[in-house]
Order: sequence, then structure tokens, then C-alpha cells
Amino acid sequence: MVFILLSVLCSVIVSILIKWARQRGVNYLQLLVWNYPIALLLTYVVLKPELVPWTSNLPWHLYLPLGFLLPFIFICIALSIRYGGIVKTEVAQRLSLFIPLIAAYLWMNEQFLPQKFVGIAVGLVAIVFSIGWQKGGSGHERSYWVFPLLVFVGMGIIDIIFKQIAQHDGITYMSSLWIVFVLALFFALLFLLYLLFIRKERFDGKAVGYGAILGLFNFGNIVFYMKAHRALPDSPSLVFTGMNIGVIAVGALAGVLLFREKLSIYNKIGVFLAIVSVLLIAFL
Repeated sequence: MVFILLSVLCSVIVSILIKWARQRGVNYLQLLVWNYPIALLLTYVVLKPELVPWTSNLPWHLYLPLGFLLPFIFICIALSIRYGGIVKTEVAQRLSLFIPLIAAYLWMNEQFLPQKFVGIAVGLVAIVFSIGWQKGGSGHERSYWVFPLLVFVGMGIIDIIFKQIAQHDGITYMSSLWIVFVLALFFALLFLLYLLFIRKERFDGKAVGYGAILGLFNFGNIVFYMKAHRALPDSPSLVFTGMNIGVIAVGALAGVLLFREKLSIYNKIGVFLAIVSVLLIAFL
């Protein structure tokens, strides 16, 4: 349970850092870029992947879209936190688990009890309630719901691709993770060049330091989640439930207590339904 708690805390701290950095005038989009060099370095030092030659036999049809999606969805997460808040963003991330579940049922011929659909249905209602569809305000504020919605869909697709990579023969998962992080760093640097030379933003040196800290906690989230599964090999439902409910609950507390995020009655119902949904999927 300690590893689950550490993974939950690392996940929520990532969101807190993004919001906290922006409040202090740090370019929160630039800091996302510097997350990837740290993730790459820690993957090499801690996970010790076998560095394989980049040949045409590798599953590039999985690596390339995943390498692009990781920084792209991270940008969506940052925008969702800015315009929608931590609470709604964490709910969108956690409930993205429905997408791989539905994909497994529809396209991978995986069978599960009909009761699971009750959990998925409750989760979809939770998304509607927790995200909200506010009116009024300016441009981004009126349409902020687009960002958590992109996070919901994008994280689900990322999960599907990671599962396909894990099932691919001929290369270890850690080696694949290394390649994906290299590609993610490449696309992130392209995004940085876009910010600097197309949008004419100034280079923010403080974003490098914040990004390095962000990368540390982002990597910690991955490692502790893996360790939790290894420590509890016979209780995957416990890890699944603890992680998802933990992030939703701690994220809600962080958003409300640290940043005074205002939640409507519908948002509060959405958070509650999100927790119920996770429990239904894990134990029905």
C-alpha cells in the first residue's frame, strides 16, 4: 500500500507543480518540455533498459503515435489545469480507463461481466457532471471543457497503445519505454521551437528547473505504480482501485484546499460518481 500511496502523491504533485509554477509566472508550457530529459535519464539509470538498434522490425506504428501523444496530452493536461482546475483534470485522467476497457471488449474480443458496463455508464455520467459546461467568460474560459475532454480521450488512447507495446514480442517493455521517451523528447523540443520562433515567446530559464522537478515526480508516479503491482501481484484490483480513487480524492483535496478551486454541486456529484465508478469496475 505504501507504493500505491507514493504513486498517488507523485501523480497529484505533478498537477500541483504545473498550477503552482504558472501562478509564479513560470512558462508552464515550456516547463513540460524539460520533463522529458529527466524521464529519459531516470529510465536509463533506474530501469536499465536494453538499448536495441532502431530497425524497421520495431513496432514504429505504435512508437511514433505514442511519442507524439505523450507531450501533446501533457500540454492538454496543463491547459485543463489552467482553465478547468486540478479536480476536473484528475477526474478526466482517471476515468480515461473506460476507453481501453471498451476497446478490449469491442476489438480485442476480451470478455467481462455485463455488470462492468454499469461502472462504465456511471463513469461517463461522472465525466459529464465533473467537467461541467460553463457559459459566459472569454474564449478559452467558455470552451475549457475541451481540454479535460481531450485528456480523457487522449489518456485512454495512450493506455491502449502501451498495452499493445507490452504484448509485442521481440523487444522488452523497458526498451520500448526508452524509445518512446526519446521520441517524446523529440516532439517536445519541436514544440519548444514552435513557442520560441513561431509564437515569439522568450526562453524561460526558470522553466528548466521546474521541468526537471516535474520530470522527477512524473517518473516516480510510473515507478511506484509498477512497484505496487509487483508487491501485490495477486491483488491487481486493489492497486487499480487504490490508484484511481486515491488520485481523484487527493487531487480534489489539493484543488480545493491549496488553490481554492470552486466546485458546483454538479462537480461534487461528478467526483463522487467517479469514485463509485472505479469501485464498480474493480469489484463487480
